Amino acid sequence: MLLLTHAAATLLMVGVILVVQLVHYPLFRYVRAADYDAFQAAHMRRITWIVAPAMTAEFATAGWIAWTPPPGVPAWMGWTGLGLVLFIWVTTGLIQVPLHRRLTDGFDAAAHHRLVATNWLRTSAWTLRAGLVLWMLGWGLGL
Repeated sequence: MLLLTHAAATLLMVGVILVVQLVHYPLFRYVRAADYDAFQAAHMRRITWIVAPAMTAEFATAGWIAWTPPPGVPAWMGWTGLGLVLFIWVTTGLIQVPLHRRLTDGFDAAAHHRLVATNWLRTSAWTLRAGLVLWMLGWGLGL
């Protein structure tokens, strides 16, 4: 059950990050200046309802898997997965959140460009995590 919960949280976040990176973030520049502050605040409030529980579940289960790998899952997979989760959390806290806060004061083309560009770090890390989690499921199921 641990591995399935972990996979569900990770795969949900992969879907979210791909939609955000490829669709949502690029569309920020099309919001009218008069509406931008409200748009950005609403984005942050609404996306949190999705990402906070999923990221928390992913982090908790990644730690659990690293310290007590499920039967059939090599320990290095758990530790690699936890390392990627920590990378995602650090880049979220140090890069993405401050850029979002900066954008709450109105659209800033440079901040928006940096938001989209640096979010590729998280998109790539979550994509790697998806592959790793699917590989873990295969190992855990003995495939």
